[in-house]
Amino acid sequence: MARERLPMHKIREILRQKWCQGRRHRQIARSLGISTGMVGKIIGRAQAEGLEWSDIEGLDDVELERRLYASTGGKRREPPDCAELDIELRQKGVTLQLLHLEYLERQPDGYRYTQFCEYYRRWKKKRAVVMRQVHRAGEKLFVDYSGDGPEIVNPRTGEVVRCELFVAVLGASNYTYAEATLTQRSPDWIASNSRTLEFLGGVPEIVVPDQLRSAVSKPGRYEPRIQRTYHDWSQHYGTTIIPARPYKPRDKAKVEAGVLVVQRWILARLRHHTFFSLHELNIRIRELVDDLNARTMKRYGASRRELFERLDRPVLRPLPAERFEYADWLVARVNIDYHVQVDDHFYSAPSALAHLPLDVRLTRDTVELEHRGKRVAAYRRSRVRGGYTTNPAHMPSSHRKHAEWSPSRLIAWGRTVGPQTARFVEILLANRPHPEQGYRSCLGTMRLAKVYGKDRLEAACARALVVRARSYRHVKNTLERGLDRMPLRENAAATAAQRSLPLHENVRGKRYYGDDSAA
Repeated sequence: MARERLPMHKIREILRQKWCQGRRHRQIARSLGISTGMVGKIIGRAQAEGLEWSDIEGLDDVELERRLYASTGGKRREPPDCAELDIELRQKGVTLQLLHLEYLERQPDGYRYTQFCEYYRRWKKKRAVVMRQVHRAGEKLFVDYSGDGPEIVNPRTGEVVRCELFVAVLGASNYTYAEATLTQRSPDWIASNSRTLEFLGGVPEIVVPDQLRSAVSKPGRYEPRIQRTYHDWSQHYGTTIIPARPYKPRDKAKVEAGVLVVQRWILARLRHHTFFSLHELNIRIRELVDDLNARTMKRYGASRRELFERLDRPVLRPLPAERFEYADWLVARVNIDYHVQVDDHFYSAPSALAHLPLDVRLTRDTVELEHRGKRVAAYRRSRVRGGYTTNPAHMPSSHRKHAEWSPSRLIAWGRTVGPQTARFVEILLANRPHPEQGYRSCLGTMRLAKVYGKDRLEAACARALVVRARSYRHVKNTLERGLDRMPLRENAAATAAQRSLPLHENVRGKRYYGDDSAA
């Protein structure tokens, strides 16, 4: 194996600090600016040669180098220029074997091919240093979608539909789960995550997704914002979501490798099969997943299932009693009528929140309104388009009193004033396309009784009935001008009608058309 030579004064200092001062390898390495491994190699070589500090003090640099590197006869091999090799390898057709032959032409006593390649690989690793991830049992579950997915065929139309392939891998045991979904949208993403935990029979400490939109609403290297429903999902199952950094596949190397394994051992084995439903496809995928987890891994000498049972399963947290219920989150502003519009239906909120935005949690059967994290209203979801669902407690006091009235109650109130007022109220309600549209006029008429008294209101309503007035404003004007105190002639209505018709030869009466009996 290739060795890197240190200057002899550093070698002496390593041995002095170790044998004379008794310092640790790490302390020596820090003081000399070298690696701890190099310190160990130098001390090990000196011990193998049977050297002691008393021997080294009497040796000059040439003799010390010969004693330490006797296996090479004291000759220094010129190492290859790795930077130059790296540049040459970028050219088409150039290989390490060719570069080694050219190296030997310049250095006949240089490193053999194996050592030459090892020297270059070690140099290359130092150029791209990465942190090796150590996965504790039950700690991390890596989830992602495969770039390639299976297909199903619509049995009625023959259309080929491409599906998405969801993959999940546990960090410690490499235990793998996979399933097909129609999309990568939030409902499918949440459902796949839930089924994964049910497959595992427990919950890991951390779930590591990619920064796809179904998982992250605002991507970022340092503070990505978790999608609201996915955050609720993590709280329901008692886990934590830590997305991988953008464009850093090594953050989720486990699932990247797991995707490759699933593509080779599951997706490739489906290529000769035709599936006509998603359910049928997932049944076959589940069989292949079980087969994959039962295969022995050469690196560990055990299967994924064996490692899962030994490492992950004992430390996974228990599943909650119920599966997570999917919910969409919306933002809706409270309108001036203290209602918010959700899916073409209107739900009331406390009137004090008018004009403010509310968070809306929308499930299949419920609608929940939240303000600053506090729930202010909850309803059973209505499918009536354009309809209203109103909680009376949300109304202002004035609106609440208005809502307590009904046509029968208003007419009953009119009778307490007098028959003319009762009749006027009936006409106000009947003269509108919908009775509730006359409520405000009736309530206004009631208020006039408090201002002018019941007797005057009864007289004003009687006058309004004679002239066929149909508005609260007419009664109000009558009272304001004192017209209710003037005597009302019985033929006032007829007289008013006659005065309103001009005399003209083209205005014909009923006699012109003959007697009814003659018709």
